[in-house]
Amino acid sequence: MSAAVEFTERLIACESVTPARGAVFDCMQDMLEPLGFEIHRFIAGEVPDGPVENLLAIRRGPKGTRHFAFAGHVDVVPPGQGWSGEAFTPEIRGELLYGRGAVDMKGAIAAMVAAVADIPADAGTLSFIITGDEEGPAIYGTRALIDLIRQRGDVPDLCLVGEPTSVNRLGDMMKIGRRGSVNIFLETTGVQGHVAYPHLADNPAPRLVAMLAELDALKLDEGTDWFQPSNLEITEMEIGNPAHNVIPGKAKARISIRFNDLHSGAELGERVMEIARKHGGTANPVISGEPFLTPPGEFSEMIARAVEAETGIVPEASTSGGTSDARFLKDLCPVIEFGLVNATMHKCDEAVALPDLEALTRIYRRVVQAALSS
Repeated sequence: MSAAVEFTERLIACESVTPARGAVFDCMQDMLEPLGFEIHRFIAGEVPDGPVENLLAIRRGPKGTRHFAFAGHVDVVPPGQGWSGEAFTPEIRGELLYGRGAVDMKGAIAAMVAAVADIPADAGTLSFIITGDEEGPAIYGTRALIDLIRQRGDVPDLCLVGEPTSVNRLGDMMKIGRRGSVNIFLETTGVQGHVAYPHLADNPAPRLVAMLAELDALKLDEGTDWFQPSNLEITEMEIGNPAHNVIPGKAKARISIRFNDLHSGAELGERVMEIARKHGGTANPVISGEPFLTPPGEFSEMIARAVEAETGIVPEASTSGGTSDARFLKDLCPVIEFGLVNATMHKCDEAVALPDLEALTRIYRRVVQAALSS
């Protein structure tokens, strides 16, 4: 059994539903310490979004050499019902390794560790930025790690995040950016009353409906060279009125906007708040992340060459999909995401192809070698 497969099995066997703590980080430490990495573990945050465990591992090269970082998360989403086996008991069937996190993203982290095992210590500085809270609110995870990295002065030159970016086959896509995300909570209030006496009440629902209609009709932009058009979606409506003969006193809704680099979360929040006020309501924006782009260049070409050498294909540079912790890491250094095929992530019977694990290990090794020698 290869190191990448063995490491993936060990990580899957650690039940680590977000926010992850304890055993899965013990496993990471056991894998990295023998390779000469200093391990810094800490727990941050309080309920309801914490506590969260994080890990920074670093192996310093000679002074003045390059610093390359891998980043990722060991927390996973709940397994859910319907697995053909046990979600946290790794099982190989044919050429597939099954288990929660096999793709998103314990397999990639295992490949990262296996990839650096043969990199000599004098080649440069290597680090691992690992959180237990990417699948959760992401309040006390990578952002806390970034604070630690800055305090220590260990800012990398380049960072690769191991999110499962491949679509149909390993290597067909890498993410050089992501759209921003803002959720906005809307509310209108009125006066509760009997439906037969509307003049004694004030129904907030029509105002909320009018507000949502105007928001739904917004066309935010046409997209940019690297980003698809921004989109606004109504994700929840709530009145919570169990009685058929009562005019409600309050109506609520939530919208989610995924936006490109023509906008900021604050600007979109202000725009929605203005529309809410116009309809006699309120809006409370919660910004999950701003858009970012690592322009095509030396780093993306480095990854593309490594992928082509191992798979024969050139990855598409994309900004599609949801958010990841790269939205925070981009404030440290140039960051690109590249990893396994994402077809089974978050699904029952999540599985990674064993040949893909081996190939990803070789790709990551090539990227590290190129990054440290550039």
